[in-house]
Amino acid sequence: MTYQFVVFSFISALSSLILSLFVSALVRGRRNKKKAVAFFHPYTNDGGGGERVLWCAVKAIQEDRPDVECAVYTGDHDASPDSLMARAVDRFGVKLHYPPKVVHLCKRKWIEETTYPRFTMIGQSLGSVYLSWEALCKFTPMYYFDTSGYAFTYPVARLFGCKVICYTHYPTISLDMLSRVRAHTSLYNNDALIARSIWLSECKILYYKFFSWMYGMVGSCAHLAMVNSSWTASHIEKLWGISDRIKRVYPPCDTSGLQELQLERSIRPATIISVAQFRPEKGHVLQLEAFSAVMKKLYADEPRPKLQLVGSCRNKADEERVQNLKNKAVELNVEEDVEFHVNVTYKSAPFFPYIFLYILINLARLLGGAVAGIHSMIDEHFGISVVEYMAAGAIPIAHASAGPKMDIVLEEDGNQTGFLAEDLREYSDAILNVLRMEETERLKMAGAARKRASRFSEQSCCLESKPALGE
Repeated sequence: MTYQFVVFSFISALSSLILSLFVSALVRGRRNKKKAVAFFHPYTNDGGGGERVLWCAVKAIQEDRPDVECAVYTGDHDASPDSLMARAVDRFGVKLHYPPKVVHLCKRKWIEETTYPRFTMIGQSLGSVYLSWEALCKFTPMYYFDTSGYAFTYPVARLFGCKVICYTHYPTISLDMLSRVRAHTSLYNNDALIARSIWLSECKILYYKFFSWMYGMVGSCAHLAMVNSSWTASHIEKLWGISDRIKRVYPPCDTSGLQELQLERSIRPATIISVAQFRPEKGHVLQLEAFSAVMKKLYADEPRPKLQLVGSCRNKADEERVQNLKNKAVELNVEEDVEFHVNVTYKSAPFFPYIFLYILINLARLLGGAVAGIHSMIDEHFGISVVEYMAAGAIPIAHASAGPKMDIVLEEDGNQTGFLAEDLREYSDAILNVLRMEETERLKMAGAARKRASRFSEQSCCLESKPALGE
């Protein structure tokens, strides 16, 4: 009995201590709250569309509210105010008015997928709670702005007295994910073993339903939720139930410089470009297989096209993925016709913002030489690369789902702006269509695509988002 009493007393004392530390951290944070907007973006070196949104949002706030300090929570320990400001220009052509404050995070491992071999989604989400606690204890802003999709951090930010704003690129879980598990479809986020098993699929459905309920609860804590596409908006409205606080703001696409490129370009040999991070969901293997199928269908007198895979690597796993793709090209016997360009940067002209110098090998030069751009991610929430293809004059061949299908590759003034495809045959047919187009037909389609791309310019994004940021 005495032993049980001692254990109970110890647990009670420990619980009281933890609660006391928890409350004192909240009180201290609320008391020291800064007149600032702090962006929760643990990976400021991912090189994707999410990072572009981050820098454009920072720039918009610096212009619209110069009296409010901008800070960035990052787990990149080599990041500094000056290096991040330089990165925004070099990588995305976004020139900030002054360097943001940098708040370094030491617990980023808790949101890394390698930390959770199983139940990765819920593990990373709960890990983000711990990471946001560290962030808010170090720097408590008036406005907490999540640009990376960590909805489980919103209740934490509200406890610290912050107004919560988010820019959601895609829902952590979607109704489409549930439907694929029910249909026993094997994909990058649904293991083949689970897809083949009725029992395991039912267990995963229960897991997804529970997670959807949790995701809806934490997401509803946002005071303002900006979403990047019609597809994302429809899912977030159903999951979070805050339709009155959701605003659709297309992600900023730097189309002004790309639209300066000539529509006329060499088609001997023709170049097909693919711009995407080297991640499993981007479907690079399908692109290689479709390209290989095209090569087999070419007539003897037709020139062999080139496929350029352009993207960034976040870590060693991505680098290994690139090597596997190179091996796949060898297996398909197209290694001589496929080029890999890893971590290509944008370069801004010093006196002409957003017009890119054609020096060395950079993304603008590659886009300017391509007749088509290929995209193959299923349920791509928006698809900035597709817009960039269109602005640059490269005819898009995109996956027939989500953002590309609902918002981007639509008719402009009654003219076709590109192709949508779902499987190997449709992709290879679309590539052949582009390669065999008459020049006048290609220029007409490329011109219509360029006009449509102007709807998604950085200027359009700022005009739409500034009123929302001021609410």
